[in-house]
Amino acid sequence: MIKKFYKNRFEIFFFSMLTILFGSLVVPIDFFEKVLVPILFLINIIAGILLISKKKKLVWFFIILLISASSVFGADMMSKHFESSTQFIRMGIYFLFYSTVTIEIIKQVWNAKFVNKNVIIGLMSGYVSLGLIAFFIFTSIDISTPGSFEGILLDDQSPSARMDSLIYYSYITLLTIGYGEIIPVTPVAQKAAILVGLMGQFYIVIITAVVVEKYIRHSNK
Repeated sequence: MIKKFYKNRFEIFFFSMLTILFGSLVVPIDFFEKVLVPILFLINIIAGILLISKKKKLVWFFIILLISASSVFGADMMSKHFESSTQFIRMGIYFLFYSTVTIEIIKQVWNAKFVNKNVIIGLMSGYVSLGLIAFFIFTSIDISTPGSFEGILLDDQSPSARMDSLIYYSYITLLTIGYGEIIPVTPVAQKAAILVGLMGQFYIVIITAVVVEKYIRHSNK
């Protein structure tokens, strides 16, 4: 059973992440955010652990980290006085987890001898997860240095709506579109925006190019 899930690890990770990002387009937003998002994140995290399942010590390390994150979340629910600090800790844990998973995805795609459907979905998974990493970076900056981001999308927003706007900004920056509704106004936020843009370009220019070259070479054979 585990081997079967491992074979489809990229598909599970990719489609759970897409559902997290775009599920509110087809499901009532209140039900989606309160009921489905926690379940989808759990599935996505399990898929991430599945991706690194061949490294046993790393798996147990992240299981402990995620239990810690759950404990921090519980403490946050119990006492709103520590809300900012616990959010920062959670963001750090999730950033570490998804960074490791993304690196592992890139390594598995890079080392693939043949390019098939699984490798293509893995390639897309890596790119989508880069946007999630960018979100954790920007949110951590926003929590630690309030006022680092400004724009019409951030005016008079609730915390949940602000996070939605930051995840939007993360992918727009990764894609180097830059509509301008949100702008980084502090040096640390500006450098983070440059870093995210570079990550997106390096991924397309290097990782995607390597996979395409393998596909062309094997197709010719």
